[in-house]
Amino acid sequence: MTPTGPSPALLFDTLNAFQRTEALRAAIELDLFTLLAAGVSTPEQLASACKASPRGVRILADYLTILGFLRKQGDQYALTQDSAVFLNRQSPAYVGGVLEFMLTPQLRECFENLTAAVRKGGTATSAEGTVSHDNPIWVAFARAMGPMMQLPAKLLVNLVGGDAQQPLRVLDVAAGHGLFGLAIAEHYPEARITALDWPNVLAVATENAQRAGVAERYALLPGSAFEVDWGGPYDVVLLTNILHHFDLPTCRQLAAKAHAALAPGGRAITLEFIPESDRVSPPPTASFALTMLATTAHGDAYTFAEYDQIFRQAGFSRNEFHALPPTTQQAVVSYRS
Repeated sequence: MTPTGPSPALLFDTLNAFQRTEALRAAIELDLFTLLAAGVSTPEQLASACKASPRGVRILADYLTILGFLRKQGDQYALTQDSAVFLNRQSPAYVGGVLEFMLTPQLRECFENLTAAVRKGGTATSAEGTVSHDNPIWVAFARAMGPMMQLPAKLLVNLVGGDAQQPLRVLDVAAGHGLFGLAIAEHYPEARITALDWPNVLAVATENAQRAGVAERYALLPGSAFEVDWGGPYDVVLLTNILHHFDLPTCRQLAAKAHAALAPGGRAITLEFIPESDRVSPPPTASFALTMLATTAHGDAYTFAEYDQIFRQAGFSRNEFHALPPTTQQAVVSYRS
């Protein structure tokens, strides 16, 4: 029998976790995954193609195999199914570009100051963190994270309901890349989308609307979600990945603006990381709270009970929780009487 007892394995795995990050970054920057998808398979061939050292490529590829990103047989490497889908630049589901946002110096600095953030109860890098006025980090977010949001956007469309052939007025708050509103526009040919965000971020959403062929049904509302008049009435207000940045009173303020902007019978659709009441499950969802601690002054991963209270206090009659597998996010649909 193998003896059991205390082990430092988790400790050292966690202390060395930055090595995984940098190995993946190096592989993406060297285009190893794309080269492997094209049939380049040995260290020597890979090294020649990406102008690197054969020894360096071998060691990196072995490490990526250990992590589970590659498979190895003899001296040849191949992609796993996940790597072929998400890390080959030629794949329509390629998401390697997310490193341009997730590894930005501003975000890394937030976590380098995590001890101070825990003491303070919010980000220690600035007064407001990533939600500061017109923060340029959201342009990087809009350009880099769009591919990651394609699946959640498609799943969210299923919550809109109604007749797809009828007119639909949609406000996309903090639109970012715009993919959530654009997914609705593509599914509902009579839908008209209004995208609210900072002007430099809306430039990215406009590019995506033009690529999707729905620019003529895509209007822009530039400015702060707290300061501009949302207009209306709308049939649907989208609150995707915005509420987690703020404290509960601020969330109620945004929910009240959504309620005021909706027509009777309209719905607010919220996409969020919504943990169970224990706040530790499911782990990929619940762990998002740490990101909010490090990067915002007051943000959190709120439970459905908290969102239910937020929207009821804002005047909504009822709220529905929707899991969105296989993503790590969840949705709340709030109904206006």
